[in-house]
Amino acid sequence: MNSSLKKYDVIIIGAGIVGLALSRALGRRGKRILVVDRNDFASGASIRNFGMIWPIGQPSGDLFERAMLSKSIWQEVCQEAGIWYDPVGSLHLAYKREEMDVLEAFYEQVKGDRNYSILGDAEAKKYSTAIVDNNLMGGLYSPDEIIVDSPRAIKQLPIYLNEKYDIDFQWNTFVHHVETGKVISGNSVFEADEIYVSTGPDFETIFPEIFSSLPITKCKLQMMRMESQPEGWRMGPAICGGLSLVHYNSFKQAGDPLIQLKKYYEDHFREYVKWGIHVMVSQNQSGELVIGDSHEYGKTHDPFDKQFINQLILDYLSTFAKFPSEKLSATWNGTYAKLMNGETYFISSPLPGVTILNGLGGLGMTYSFGLTEQLINGNL
Repeated sequence: MNSSLKKYDVIIIGAGIVGLALSRALGRRGKRILVVDRNDFASGASIRNFGMIWPIGQPSGDLFERAMLSKSIWQEVCQEAGIWYDPVGSLHLAYKREEMDVLEAFYEQVKGDRNYSILGDAEAKKYSTAIVDNNLMGGLYSPDEIIVDSPRAIKQLPIYLNEKYDIDFQWNTFVHHVETGKVISGNSVFEADEIYVSTGPDFETIFPEIFSSLPITKCKLQMMRMESQPEGWRMGPAICGGLSLVHYNSFKQAGDPLIQLKKYYEDHFREYVKWGIHVMVSQNQSGELVIGDSHEYGKTHDPFDKQFINQLILDYLSTFAKFPSEKLSATWNGTYAKLMNGETYFISSPLPGVTILNGLGGLGMTYSFGLTEQLINGNL
């Protein structure tokens, strides 16, 4: 076998957001790092998302603090690297009494710790010309959320990490075996004192026994993009419909009003509940609108988008948001590993000097920088 000429302190397998965040956390501590990825560029869930860094969706306590830490790191990295980001915040809208009850109850629980604003209908409309007036009751505004353009940001980050921390990247390299001190790809051997495996659902190809023993599955989501809006029109905050209130764990703090809202949706939006649909929209650097999404769970998914799911998303979107141009320019699906026991990440050391970090679900953009900083700091 050919052996790599350069000896590294750390090898990271996977150049998605988790692997990139790990390389930053270790690079700033002076480690000599190699990041290996099976593709020519990151093309998985890390670029197939809204680009939302989303503290509002996280329950109060450690998870919210992790998201806020991650947000601060994102801002620092974007400023240093010249990566576009937009600190627009978020706006959750209510068109039913049950939805407004959840927003008000949630606000009462968190107002002492979070700088949110509960809004009437007239106040909410001031935040965006995209908001549909009909039946609007009000909303909740948070200034904490930021948007990045995921495909561009994930492509720029390796360049920044190489320039700032001298981190090496080895692309188009499929790792099929890992042992203490060694990463093997075909006839090539890469050596390091520490190895991290952060390959999303693909880690089952390296450690299939561990993957099969976990309460873990794969989530397929469907998303869409509308073309760049004319004349530089900007939406303002990322906007969410009421279905998002039953998707994000933070709103469980609302208590009984959320239970009532879930029952309302189960009675009136059965198809949305069945396919795990909640609807949000963000705007990227080019003025395009990123829209989604759905959630299908299982170990194997068909590769095709379901048109009726996209239509359900668009139909619901039209009840709370409208845009100067609504022409679709792209549709896609993505897959991520999801723990089914309520945990927000999985860490394991199957061999001395080898660490698996996985199972962040759909929260990679929101958690990764904060989680990896805590991990390397010994604060998990």
